Amino acid sequence: RDISNDWICSGGFVDPQAICGVIPNIAVKARRVGGSTHQVPIEIGSTQGKALVIRWLLGASRKLSGQNMAFKLSSELVDAAKGSGDAIPKKEETHRMAEANRALHIL
Repeated sequence: RDISNDWICSGGFVDPQAICGVIPNIAVKARRVGGSTHQVPIEIGSTQGKALVIRWLLGASRKLSGQNMAFKLSSELVDAAKGSGDAIPKKEETHRMAEANRALHIL
């Protein structure tokens, strides 16, 4: 696939829309309460959200077969900007897990 037409980077800088669309607002954190472990939803800041996105994008890029890592990462960034790719379902799964455990937010 030729990504030169879809390329979202210019001058070495990544378009912020590629990453902002994948940043989660909320995540779950394991908390041990009374001998059992619960997944408690917590709000995350922009720095931690960006770190999650970078981790997800790198993991999705590593799963792709074929070309070198630069090509795979750029393909994943293009897909993230379009709203597809493997990082988008990770965000949706995170939000779904937080919504399912919403009753535990007081712990």
